[in-house]
Amino acid sequence: MQENHKLIKGLSNDEVIASRKKNGSNSLEHQHKNHLLISILEMVKEPMFLLLVAAASIYYITGDYGDGIFMTTAILLVAAISLFQEARSRNAIDALKKLSQPKSKVIRNGEVIEILSEEIVVGDSIQVEEGTFIPADAVIIQSNDFSVNEAILTGESLSVFKSESSEIKQVFQGTIVATGLAICEVTAIGNQTSLGKIGKSLESIEEEKTPLQLQITNFVKKMSIIGLVIFGIVWVLNYYHSNSVLDSLLKALTIAMSVIPEEIPVAFTTFMALGAWRLMKMGIITKQTKTVETLGSATVICTDKTGTITENKMSLAQLYVFDSNAIFDTNEKLNTEAEEVLSYAMWSSEPIPFDAMEIAVHEAYAKLESVDERPNFKLIHEYPLSGKPPMMTHVFEDNKGKRILAAKGAPEALIEVSNLSDKEKKQVLTAMEAMAKEGYRVLGIGIADFSGKEFPKTQQEFKFSFKGLVAFYDPPKANIQEVFETFYKAGIQVKIVTGDNAATTSTIAQQIGFKDADKVLNGDELMAMDEATLKAKVMETAIFTRMFPDAKLKIIQALKDSGQIVAMTGDGVNDGPALKSSHIGIAMGKKGTEIAKQAANLILIEDDFSKMIDAIAMGRKIYINLKKAIQYIISIHIPIILIVFIPLALGWIYPNIFTPVHIIFLEIIMGPTCSVIYENEPMERNLMLQKPRPLTTTFFNLKEITISIIQGLVITLGLLLVYYYCVDSGYSESYTRTTIFLTLIASNIFLTLENRSFYYSVLTTIRYKNNLVLMIIGITISITSLLLFVPVFSKFFLFEKVDITQIGLSVLVGFVAVMWIEIYKFFKRKKHQ
Repeated sequence: MQENHKLIKGLSNDEVIASRKKNGSNSLEHQHKNHLLISILEMVKEPMFLLLVAAASIYYITGDYGDGIFMTTAILLVAAISLFQEARSRNAIDALKKLSQPKSKVIRNGEVIEILSEEIVVGDSIQVEEGTFIPADAVIIQSNDFSVNEAILTGESLSVFKSESSEIKQVFQGTIVATGLAICEVTAIGNQTSLGKIGKSLESIEEEKTPLQLQITNFVKKMSIIGLVIFGIVWVLNYYHSNSVLDSLLKALTIAMSVIPEEIPVAFTTFMALGAWRLMKMGIITKQTKTVETLGSATVICTDKTGTITENKMSLAQLYVFDSNAIFDTNEKLNTEAEEVLSYAMWSSEPIPFDAMEIAVHEAYAKLESVDERPNFKLIHEYPLSGKPPMMTHVFEDNKGKRILAAKGAPEALIEVSNLSDKEKKQVLTAMEAMAKEGYRVLGIGIADFSGKEFPKTQQEFKFSFKGLVAFYDPPKANIQEVFETFYKAGIQVKIVTGDNAATTSTIAQQIGFKDADKVLNGDELMAMDEATLKAKVMETAIFTRMFPDAKLKIIQALKDSGQIVAMTGDGVNDGPALKSSHIGIAMGKKGTEIAKQAANLILIEDDFSKMIDAIAMGRKIYINLKKAIQYIISIHIPIILIVFIPLALGWIYPNIFTPVHIIFLEIIMGPTCSVIYENEPMERNLMLQKPRPLTTTFFNLKEITISIIQGLVITLGLLLVYYYCVDSGYSESYTRTTIFLTLIASNIFLTLENRSFYYSVLTTIRYKNNLVLMIIGITISITSLLLFVPVFSKFFLFEKVDITQIGLSVLVGFVAVMWIEIYKFFKRKKHQ
């Protein structure tokens, strides 16, 4: 296979260009959506948009063209902001989709290269191997023990063996390589593949909304219903007093506009999409933005050992020769027996190695002084990694009919299939424990004789001779101890889930200061437990060894049943089910199989486990910042609603303080505050020292929003005191309106600063690096100054010139109405300290 595959040249660069021009790209595109048109159609159905249009229409009907033109301009501005935010979110998501696209190996210009599956063209020679998705419809040219799972097309779960000599030698896009390796010539791509032709049915599948999304939708719906009820009451009250249908309708629209918190869903979408984009910049691909919501709640991380805790830079450290019962260091000269064990370890590996251990074995074999036999033998049969514990077997043959049948795997697996006495078994296990205590990963090696053509169904049916052990050293990553300490401080449990044995894993765990390295459970013990025992055991166990797919799945399920939010790392084909089952599946970008990447929610581009700290910190930061934004929205909406409703409902002297013009101006100010300022807020320094947030905790329970409601009510009280002061002093309606508007703007600015943290003082948060705070506040003050001091604007907004004393009073009231929360924060900090 290795020799023959070098003869395949594949397409040249010019042939690739010509094929792409003729047949297009390898992507399933059934709908060419006009995103701008869809966004506009969605926007015009929003209650706030309909209210704005209604208000503008009334202004035009009543001949108030100035206000009508302002409202029309405001509608366009609000629409532009909304479309910009949506486009920003969509672009972030599109960028993520491109990065998370699967990759494939192709032979071009005589070389094997890795490209995006989308770049494959008709005529390409693709190389597919165990654990990969087939990226296009193709015909097998060469193969080794090749089988495919075609369940996605046929519904049949059993894999189908295929080869270049089979009656059916086609393979199809989207199917999974179950065993072996093949080189295939692409016959169809994109929409022309079998999967592409049925792809339309996949488009109807909609992604489910998360609990938080549903709660936000329900909250906005409820507020819209409340707004509708208040709208009806205000319309009736106004009509009773004025007998004017349009005028009373306009005033009713004012209160309805003040009630609907349409900024909340916009803020949620923006925070999630931009959070995913920020993660991408850090080397973490988030396949679905909703994963960002879950990240900050992770309570348990289940991690593999090899390549996650360790470097995955395997080097062959020791060899154990069974016949002489001796252990050899590989940096010393090997005797004939040791070289023989190494040779059989190589023959039990893939001819084109991609696993770190197999690469190490091939490299060590190449350094032997004996003749390299690899070019003379061809792989004629293969048994993939299977069994509990697992092993794998390869059968090679040369042109003279000489065969080599070699197996490698867990030492226990090879001991089981070899005819060893109890004394010999004890001898092997003693050697294995000695190697494992050094932190080495140990594999058993065995050989068998078989001359027939009909190979047994399972490798365990061969009669093996036990030859020895090979031990690999994979050093721990330099920063891994620090990574674990950070997780522990953040209240997150870490559990090692590995296929390796207990002694090796415990040794490595102790070297890196892993907590509870002595609390170990193996796969067989785990599978024998009943649900209640397992549920308790998974919580107290830190290291799970000799794990296989079913056992991994049971661990994840038991942790979930115990109320844990589980993150799981994995890279192999067998990790797929556990990655899919966990709340947060994490695949490795470099060494991860395509199946692992497809099953996972996150992909670590550089296989750097320390990036999970950044991911969880980002998840926590996004949640906290979104909470700040939503609490800000609730707090500022309450005084707007009440200052419009109370004077009217109670029949005060100036019942209509604000018009739709004032409300829309306030909406334009509040939108950027919540979606721009708070999204850009840095992480608070104590965030990774807190326990994970329960996933069931939301922004909309009474405990979470009580402080926001109080904030809103205190600001309302301040506005009503200003109203009373102005009326009592005999000021005009326009003067009162101006003063209340100024007080509300001042309160809004102070609230923006205060809500940057519900723990730290504003004197601390003012030093946080967020240039957008000063920019947005500066713009707000500048525009408010124009409204006050430029006659054309002040007249339009029905304002009156006020003196510096009155401005100072409004700022003072706004300051007191908001800054009282500093006392609450002080006692909160004192309690925690």
